[in-house]
Amino acid sequence: MTQAKETPPPAESRIGFPEFVMLIAGMMAMTALSLDMMLPALPGIAGAFQLSDPNAAQLVIIIYLFGFSAGHLYAGPLSDRLGRKPVLMGGLVVYAVGSLMAAAAPSFEVLLVGRVIQGLGAAAPRVVAIAVVRDRYAGRGMSRVMSFVMMVFIIVPVLAPTLGSGMMLLGPWRWIFAFLVTFGAALSLWAALRLEETCPPGPPVRLLTAVRTMATTRQSVGYTLALGFMFGSLMTYVSTAEQVFTQVYGMGQEFTLLFGAIALAIVAASFSNSRIVERLGMRRVSHAALVGFLVLCGLMAAFGYPAHPPLFIYALFCFGTFFCFGHIAPNFNALAMDPLGRLAGVGSSLIGFWMMAAGGGFAGLVGQQFDGTIRPITLGFTVLTLCALATVLITERGRLFQVGEGG
Repeated sequence: MTQAKETPPPAESRIGFPEFVMLIAGMMAMTALSLDMMLPALPGIAGAFQLSDPNAAQLVIIIYLFGFSAGHLYAGPLSDRLGRKPVLMGGLVVYAVGSLMAAAAPSFEVLLVGRVIQGLGAAAPRVVAIAVVRDRYAGRGMSRVMSFVMMVFIIVPVLAPTLGSGMMLLGPWRWIFAFLVTFGAALSLWAALRLEETCPPGPPVRLLTAVRTMATTRQSVGYTLALGFMFGSLMTYVSTAEQVFTQVYGMGQEFTLLFGAIALAIVAASFSNSRIVERLGMRRVSHAALVGFLVLCGLMAAFGYPAHPPLFIYALFCFGTFFCFGHIAPNFNALAMDPLGRLAGVGSSLIGFWMMAAGGGFAGLVGQQFDGTIRPITLGFTVLTLCALATVLITERGRLFQVGEGG
């Protein structure tokens, strides 16, 4: 396979690079908003529906991820067949329906159904965003664009919990869903007016052929699996953050400020990645970051996985691991997508499906072990990172830091 070359945006494009990055980041940020704005609302939701299980409110986060992952299975193939924009618009309509159902939910079960539908709809913006980037860029160029995208859209998790808290000062937690409907409507208008269709011309590749091609592409399969393990760590942190910071460390709603400050690690890492990846390559950068992530987990292991370390130590651990994550995620994603070319829609779907299903599954598995300490979280981080490293070693036939095709 020849090395993929970066494809610049077409000269006649009416959307410039900064606006393109912002729009793509907005499409991907929909899920970050849908997850992180809910964190301050979880105690209110538990109280409103009189949930007896202290960990039950986590399902508001986790069930969304399962809907989101399932939505990837339709969004990619349809975007290859019908085009990127029709699928994007259809997904935003489904997202609005789920948001309205959740806002009006008379029971916790109906709320969860609404969250599943929300996730199904939100899959389309995420899949289309990755496919559009792959339509225009390849190799290290794609990783650089994704770094800028991640740098912009990660600001959303920094602000989202505080925004959610602000919404709850103005009204009940149900108002958060009204805000999400408004955001989705604004995004659909922006995309309708400014985003051009980028789906490559010609007949679409048959779905079974596309799936078979991806399943037999070692690089795509390996880095997709590894990305899922790492995303499990991120979702474990997100789904347990409210409990950890309020129950273990006794913080109130101000925990959202610390949550946002830790998220800035990914912003800093994404900017760093965008500056160095074209010079050093995706493999060198992501492999070094993966080893760094594991070293931080090893330090926790060396101290016996303390149950209640000082808040500063835990926050520093989270900041360091997510700084590494910001160098891992865009590069693993680009390495998985790079060989797929014409299969960008299906490829984005399958990668996103595994990433979100694994993230939700691992977060649910680890999060339900929460026992009033941080030990299950740090142990979960270690196991998931070891799985990611083993997967990368198998994919690269035992070699790390080697520059290969496209990266």
